Amino acid sequence: MTRRLVVEADGGSRGNPGPAGYGALVRDPLGGEVLAEIAEPIGVATNNVAEYRGLIAGLRAAAEIDPGARVEARLDSKLVVEQMSGRWKVKHPDIRPLAEQAREIAAGLAEVVYTWVPRAENADADRLANEAMDGVPVRRGPDRSGGEPGAETSGGASGDTATGAPPGGAAGPRHGSGPSTAASGRTGWAAPDTTPTRLILLRHGQTPMSVERRFAGVSDIELTPTGHEQARAAARRLAERGDVDVIVSSPLRRTRDTAEHVARELALPVEAWSGFAETDFGAWEGMTFAEVRERWPDEVARWLADPSVPPRGGESFAAVAERVGAARDKVLADYAGQTVLVVSHVTPIKVCLQQALLAPPEALFRMHLDVACLSEVDCYSDGPAVVRSFNDTAHLA
Repeated sequence: MTRRLVVEADGGSRGNPGPAGYGALVRDPLGGEVLAEIAEPIGVATNNVAEYRGLIAGLRAAAEIDPGARVEARLDSKLVVEQMSGRWKVKHPDIRPLAEQAREIAAGLAEVVYTWVPRAENADADRLANEAMDGVPVRRGPDRSGGEPGAETSGGASGDTATGAPPGGAAGPRHGSGPSTAASGRTGWAAPDTTPTRLILLRHGQTPMSVERRFAGVSDIELTPTGHEQARAAARRLAERGDVDVIVSSPLRRTRDTAEHVARELALPVEAWSGFAETDFGAWEGMTFAEVRERWPDEVARWLADPSVPPRGGESFAAVAERVGAARDKVLADYAGQTVLVVSHVTPIKVCLQQALLAPPEALFRMHLDVACLSEVDCYSDGPAVVRSFNDTAHLA
C-alpha cells in the first residue's frame, strides 16, 4: 500500500525583500505525527522566494522519508499553489529556477498535489518560518545516526526549545514582524501570540474628481484611463505577493472597477461591502475645498475642529468611523487568520489606519493617501493592530 504524507510549508521575509527564512514539516496524515521539521534562514530574499524554498525543503524531506509516497503539499501561498498546480504561469525570473527545482523533486515521488490552506491552518510551518527569520535553524527527522528518533540534526538546541515554541503552540507574527522573544533566548520586541488577520487597504484608481481635487463621496463616478492602468498595476503587484485570500470592496463604481482588475489577476470573486463606502459629503459633493470654504467658512471651520460635525446634509467622520469599524470587525470575524484585500476610499482607509494606531480622530486630517496606494495592517485576535505600510505607491513608479 502506497504511503501518504502531508507537507506543510511556509516562508517569509521581514521587509520583502528583507531578512528571510522558511519552515517546513512532514506529517503522517493518519495520526498527525510530525515526522520531520526543517527551518532555515536564507539571508535577504522576498516572501515568494522564501515560500518556494520552504516547499522545496518539505518535498525533499518527504522524499527522504519515503520516495514512493503520495504527498499533499499544503501552503497558505495561493501563488505557489496555483503555479505548482500548473494553473498560473511562473513569470518572475527569481522564481522560475525554484519552481523547476520543486517540480524535479516532486517528479521523484509517486504523486504530489498542492492545496491552499488559510494561514491559521498553517501555523506550525509559520512558526518554523518565524524561527528561521530569527536566525534559528532547525532540522528534525528520521534517525540517520543511531540516536533517538526525532533528534535534532542541526542548529544549536534540542528538545522543545529548538523551535522557540512548544509543539502545537501559538505561531508568532507573520512576515515582516519584529523578532520573537520566545525560548530561543533572543532579545527584541515581544511578539503577539496569535496569527494575525492581514488587511491590505487599496485606494481606488484615479477619477476625474480626484484629478480636480473635488469632494467625491457617494457619487458613482468611474475611473479615468489612467485610473484603470493604476488598478492593473496594483493587481500585478498583489499577484506577485501571492497571499491575498479574499477581496472585499466598497460598492461604488470606482472601487468595484479597481477591485475587478485585481480579481481577474488573482482569480478571486469580489464581495461588495457597504461599510467601506466613502463619506457622504452632502452639499459639498463635487466641490473643491476652496469653493466650500468660500461659501460656508464657518461650517468648514467646525468640520475641521470636530469629527462629529457633518458637512451640510452629509455624514460626519465620527459616523464614518463607526460604520467602517463595524465593517472591519466583521471582516476580522469572518476571515480570521487570512489576508483580506479591502478596496475602498480615502476616509475609510484613513479610519482603519487611525484606529490601528490608536491615534485621535484629528489624525484623519494629518494623512495623505495617493490614488491606487496600498497600506497594510495586521490585526491580532488578542487585541493589538500593527500598521506595516502606509501609502505605498511603488507599483505606480
